[in-house]
Amino acid sequence: MMERENLKTKICLVGDNGVGKTSLIRRYVLDAFQDKYLTTLGTKVTKKEIEIPFPKENVTAKMDMLICDIMAQHGFQELLKEAYFYGARGILAVVDITRRSTLAGLDDWVACVEEVAGHLPTLLAVNKTDIAGQAEFGLPEVTERCDALGCGYFWTSAKTGENVEAAFARLATIVAEQQIWGTQF
Repeated sequence: MMERENLKTKICLVGDNGVGKTSLIRRYVLDAFQDKYLTTLGTKVTKKEIEIPFPKENVTAKMDMLICDIMAQHGFQELLKEAYFYGARGILAVVDITRRSTLAGLDDWVACVEEVAGHLPTLLAVNKTDIAGQAEFGLPEVTERCDALGCGYFWTSAKTGENVEAAFARLATIVAEQQIWGTQF
């Protein structure tokens, strides 16, 4: 019989306006997509329960994941960061492949979260791969940014669902390993 670990965690999605944070959450939690753009005001918290098997350790983790969609106004980062980022266990940093400027702003977003919550597992979601023909950057820039942040990446599309589940699942697994065994990421 597998041992069961019950975990609670908070994941923050960060990145500039319009990169698709809300759409990624919607795709992950509801398996839905909406073309209409709505600016997130403040923060929106969505909950998803998942199970993460660790067969080698004979453990299954049941995780209650709070997914925080953060308002992307740089001016509010400093003002509201304590309230938004406190208690975070992981970061999904999101960029829009059609806007190079969204890649450059990641360092500030990740630093802002880590200033409040400490060094956290981070993954980069390079979003909007469904329109990759309009890409303003590619693998070399993504690899360089991930090396600087010490993280991995996924090419995602909230519209098609490409790698959305995989990105959230990988981040949840890293966070669960850290919570259960204290492993470093």
